[in-house]
Amino acid sequence: MHELLTDEPGKKMILLGNEAIVRGAVEAGCRVAATYPGTPSSEIGNTLHRMSKDAGIYFEFSANEKVAFEIAGAAAVAGVRAFSFMKHVGLNVASDAFMTMAYTGVRGGYVVLSADDPQCHSSQNEQDNRYFAKMSGVPMVEPSNPEEARQMMRYAFDISEKFEEPVLFRTTTRMNHVRGVIELGDIRPPSGNVEFKRDMKRFVTVPAHARTRHLHLLELIKKMRDESEISPFNKVVVPRKRNIGPGKKVGIVTSGVAYNYVMEMLESVELGVEVRVLKLGMTNPLPEDMISEFCQEEDLIIIVEELEPYLEEEVKILCKEREIPVTVLGKREGYFARSFEMNPDIVLKGVSSALEFEEKGEVTVQEWKDLPLPPRPPVLCPGCPHRGAYFALKKVTKGKAIHSTDIGCYTLGIMPPHSTGDLLICMGGSVGSAGGLTRVIDEPVVAHIGDSSFFHTGIPALISAVHNRHRFVLNIMDNSTTAMTGHQPHPGLPTGGYYKDMATAISIEKICEAVGVGFIKVVNPLRIKETQEAYREALEYDGVSVVITRSPCALLVDRELRKRGRVGVKYTVDQDKCKHCHLCTNQFACPAFIRTGDDHFIDPNICLSCGVCEQVCPFGAMGPIKEVDQ
Repeated sequence: MHELLTDEPGKKMILLGNEAIVRGAVEAGCRVAATYPGTPSSEIGNTLHRMSKDAGIYFEFSANEKVAFEIAGAAAVAGVRAFSFMKHVGLNVASDAFMTMAYTGVRGGYVVLSADDPQCHSSQNEQDNRYFAKMSGVPMVEPSNPEEARQMMRYAFDISEKFEEPVLFRTTTRMNHVRGVIELGDIRPPSGNVEFKRDMKRFVTVPAHARTRHLHLLELIKKMRDESEISPFNKVVVPRKRNIGPGKKVGIVTSGVAYNYVMEMLESVELGVEVRVLKLGMTNPLPEDMISEFCQEEDLIIIVEELEPYLEEEVKILCKEREIPVTVLGKREGYFARSFEMNPDIVLKGVSSALEFEEKGEVTVQEWKDLPLPPRPPVLCPGCPHRGAYFALKKVTKGKAIHSTDIGCYTLGIMPPHSTGDLLICMGGSVGSAGGLTRVIDEPVVAHIGDSSFFHTGIPALISAVHNRHRFVLNIMDNSTTAMTGHQPHPGLPTGGYYKDMATAISIEKICEAVGVGFIKVVNPLRIKETQEAYREALEYDGVSVVITRSPCALLVDRELRKRGRVGVKYTVDQDKCKHCHLCTNQFACPAFIRTGDDHFIDPNICLSCGVCEQVCPFGAMGPIKEVDQ
């Protein structure tokens, strides 16, 4: 049995934030869960994948976030507790269904987690998904640590059922990936199958029904605001070091991870003023009466939040409407940036500026970018099949093609020396972008997309490209996994979620054939000449051509070998044959290569035995290490 299924209320564990979220869902009696993997939420799915059957939870890795939302949402409409989760940009994909389900509501509790990514640690933007809650009208909660995340999951399911509305559970990277002590609660067993109760006027959103449901939602928001006033996660906190002095009374309004930075800052310095903190855990609808009462007792309000001035704007409007004579400062006045993460030093700098005096105490104000950290650019792994594909393609195109790329490990092909990335927008965007490029430029266009991303949102764009007779090469880089987020399965594999080895594998090449692609070739990118020839033919084809470069992720191959107690054949450089042309390091650039002066070596500790280097060297200087008889 998985440790997160331990039924010992009161027992304490140290858990990752994402693991605490899973435990909260288990305690709440979640029955159905679905996702498309995306950092920083990936560990939630990985954990559920391992334990869902024992927990009595149906779990699946869906083709994309919209499908995951619909799977879990439909189950909640039927009357069971359900959970879907995704990274912040994933909610963009699911937003069509999300916005409408705010109208229909649900019968069972439904929690939708959005893992936002300030600082763009693993994302193409920093969007602040708190605005999705405001735009849709659904309630929203924001935990600040793993224990609160566990508690909030239970609370979110409860208020979802109370108001029959989905609840947006907003986290950020630091919350998802921090470890902390949690105290186990009791487990509510998940329900079994239920009988679906028809209600067309509620759940079939033709215009006449949708208009009525919108009015219902607007009335419901008023009731949810009353809930926010009594929520145990909205509270006034007085720091242990109260900083009482003869100066102003200062109130800090904050939420989520930013609350931790505020408290650490307050306990590290003497500000010389009396400070109280309003910690908001339910942040839509906001507790307007609580905020008003808090602001009326202060001389100055400082808003501390990451990304957009969401709380700041709401507090300023509220104080203006209720004629509360207090100054509210935050991002709009420039005391805090509207980009990137915060930390205690950044909070201290902003608060000190707002107080208009030099900070005192032990904390030194220092931005993260000033820290003398060594550069560590991301690279494709040793043995990665994508490297062979990019090397072969560049040889064929001589660097003159334009490349639209996508979201995945293969995105790292943008790095020198391959430099195969000229446009990157979003998941599945490479295929649609390629069609637009071909209509306005004369250079050949190659679109790159991974196998998982192809199933996610690449197929509709390919259908459109064939229908509209675009001309480009679609390079589907199939490494048999969703590698970037932790090797989760996708529809192209015979492995799913709940029934791990009972899924149907969908053929990529048959999909391409079915939508009308006229040129389809499957090659092993570890065979360079074969791959070059495939690209050469594809570039000459008059229409949309597809080259599927299929070879398992090198990390998966290495893992399987190690499970069997084996190690792949390592490669080395014959120094007598090496002509010091530097092609291996300058054009292929495997991380296992080491260049010392003009000499080249292969590090056997990180070589993953792909054997491509033997094909790359024009002088035959690279090859497998030969065993020597003793």
